[in-house]
Amino acid sequence: MRMLVVPGAGNAAGSGWLRAVGDDGRPLAPATEVPDLAAELRRREAAESPRWILADIAHTYPPLYAAGARLGRCHDLVLAEGVLLGFEGRYGETTSVAAAYARGHGLPVPVEEPERVLRQETLFTDEKPRPSGREETERLTSVYADQVRRAAAGVPGLATLVAAESAGGLVAAEMTAQGLPFRRTVHDELLTGLLGPKPFKGMRPRLLQELADRISAAFGKVVNPDSPQQIVAAFKAAGKPVESTRSYVLKQVDHPAVEPLLQYKELARIWVAHGWTWAEQWVGAGPTPAGQRLRPEYVVGGVVSGRWATNGGAALQIPKAVRRAVTADDGWRLVVADAAQLEPRVLAAMSGDAGMARAAGEIDLYAALSDAFGGKRDGAKIALLSAMYGGGSTDALSLLAVMRQRFPVAYAYVESAAQAGEQGKLVRSWLGRTCPPASSSFKSMGAGPEAARAVRDRGRFTRNFVVQGTAAEWALALLAFLRRRLHEEDLGELVFFQHDEVIVHCPERHAARVHDVIDEAALEATVLLFPGTPVRIPMQTTTVSSYADAK
Repeated sequence: MRMLVVPGAGNAAGSGWLRAVGDDGRPLAPATEVPDLAAELRRREAAESPRWILADIAHTYPPLYAAGARLGRCHDLVLAEGVLLGFEGRYGETTSVAAAYARGHGLPVPVEEPERVLRQETLFTDEKPRPSGREETERLTSVYADQVRRAAAGVPGLATLVAAESAGGLVAAEMTAQGLPFRRTVHDELLTGLLGPKPFKGMRPRLLQELADRISAAFGKVVNPDSPQQIVAAFKAAGKPVESTRSYVLKQVDHPAVEPLLQYKELARIWVAHGWTWAEQWVGAGPTPAGQRLRPEYVVGGVVSGRWATNGGAALQIPKAVRRAVTADDGWRLVVADAAQLEPRVLAAMSGDAGMARAAGEIDLYAALSDAFGGKRDGAKIALLSAMYGGGSTDALSLLAVMRQRFPVAYAYVESAAQAGEQGKLVRSWLGRTCPPASSSFKSMGAGPEAARAVRDRGRFTRNFVVQGTAAEWALALLAFLRRRLHEEDLGELVFFQHDEVIVHCPERHAARVHDVIDEAALEATVLLFPGTPVRIPMQTTTVSSYADAK
């Protein structure tokens, strides 16, 4: 059973429209209006558990979820359109339902307005009338049927990828609604210890100002450490020219300004990205810990490889220095789990290299492969990472030669992807996520050093894309299975996800069971993507009160 959902005007929980459609997207009945959409969804979810079809989970689902409608399976038309356009070599085209409908009917594709632009109503506002619920349902029905047809015409895993991407949309919306447990008082104490007391608006924290003064003193003149141009000019004037102010560049310079400058850069990054202003904007200020939650805006598939991004909240870059503030509620715990050496294991599974697959049955893949590299675990790690990301150092090249000899199937898999990229071709992940096409300038390049560099860069990108994209697909499957199991047993809630790491916030009495459920979900994800593979992707799991204690 598949059911289209169209909320009423204003996209708030209230009335709405529903329509049953078949597996091929064709309507099975006329659209019907319901007075309380959230209540009807709850009833049908419990009775029928259909696959719900929503225009855009990120905007449609939150008010329904807040009203008590927790949906089990969904198809997100916007997320699906992005996957399908990419597969068709049209990455970057507008993914809205309006655009998808226009493309499917040979109409001009509407120009989308930037998100989050607040439009003021005026006496002279000239907007197109909003389509009725019945008209919107017809439009969604047409787009869904077209997407079903396009997914079926692609590679065998494409429909699974669309379903996984949509499951990710549900997880992202629910994680934002639940929020990551966060203690504002702990955060303030951490910042005060690192930076000094909270400064007045427009001023630096005390310790940053002290470092800025030391930097200026080292150069013998006032230099703004926040200005790369001034820093580069100051080093040049001191007879120590640098090409940039990146940390790895500065560490090679012998000058008294380097030490305070490196300290300043590290602390300033925390102050700007995760300081007091950040907490005021993104963390609730409830009087009790239960009311204090970090609620970032997750962007499913925000990176070309399928990894997530954030459109605010910077949750995917929480520095270790402030993780102590991520603290479970009283009587609850954080179960933190990350997949061990995910991308090398994915390469072993997708390539079918027997030698790598046997090693991937061990907890430490690099150690299991070390015999092939003279017993050196680090050698195995360098070789695998170089194969996936492209290596150029002398050590990496020699280790790659060993890998090419001992694990030829795995090496050939990523090498083939690199060669396709160098030729300007498209490459795909295991389920069918497709890399962006080569630019027109890339295709028109002639010979010369610049062209050779562009070819190498494109090859390195596609070499990694097939592995990183497939790892992202495995992670989406993990999230889908884990979300379902947590809900079925009422164990807790997913509150964080980052590439290959998840955090579940659960009552302390459920922590041991959550450990098991995470392992079970990882196994399900592996079997779904790679049925019959001997590769296992173990989860390194720990139960803590604070996120800082997990690493």
